[in-house]
Amino acid sequence: MNTENVIQKNRKGRLFVVSGPSGVGKTVLAAEIVSFFSPGLVYSVSATSRNPRGNEKDGKDYFFLAKGDFETAISENKFAEWALVHGNYYGTPKSFLDSNLEKSISVLMNIDVQGADKIAESYPESVKIFILPPSMDVLEERLRKRNMDSEKDLVKRLSNAKEEILHKTNYHHLVINDNFDKAVAELKSIFSSYIFPEKA
Repeated sequence: MNTENVIQKNRKGRLFVVSGPSGVGKTVLAAEIVSFFSPGLVYSVSATSRNPRGNEKDGKDYFFLAKGDFETAISENKFAEWALVHGNYYGTPKSFLDSNLEKSISVLMNIDVQGADKIAESYPESVKIFILPPSMDVLEERLRKRNMDSEKDLVKRLSNAKEEILHKTNYHHLVINDNFDKAVAELKSIFSSYIFPEKA
């Protein structure tokens, strides 16, 4: 663990929002950054109304709520952002974000552009970072290598990617994931400038 990876006392944590099209590598990059800055940076845990899958644990992978409880929480404005996806609710509990930020622990969220806009409304001081592919051709190549989608789904993902990339101007920082190590180094520099501003 890096010697600087300590929780900064007497300073409120920062909320980081990472977005980017499917297949751009944001999940792997985010995991690398959280690991590097731990324990002063944690990964946001979302709530969902769907049932746990495999070895998923409540409070670690998701906060699992009954659909009725989730809808009650929505009515009580307990989510920083939420969406209904394929019949299941997903959302970010304000309590999770606020409790960590107040404890001087920063939080990284990996969410889509619509969710990022909602977060920015509730948390205007959030730092928004958009991960870009080197090109659409490279993104298509990466998606095909994953071999997880039908041709129809692949075309839809690429169409969605073009739409999402149009929102990049709404973000504070842009990082091109052409070379993984280079992208990680760039992200570490960005995060450090907010978590350790006196060293920037």
